[in-house]
Amino acid sequence: MENIMINIIIFIVILFILYIIIETAVRRGINSSVIGQYLEKEHGIKERTSLYDRDLDDE
Repeated sequence: MENIMINIIIFIVILFILYIIIETAVRRGINSSVIGQYLEKEHGIKERTSLYDRDLDDE
């Protein structure tokens, strides 16, 4: 039973790390694309510096 719990915890940690890596790669890819540069130039959309910048109190 302990082995199953350890495997589940390791699996969740790996999924979280993969989520951060994929999110960062997609964000950088969009921002470096022509459309991303256009949106930033025309609409003033700025890149978030952290995963936790999406605070509901700021909106």
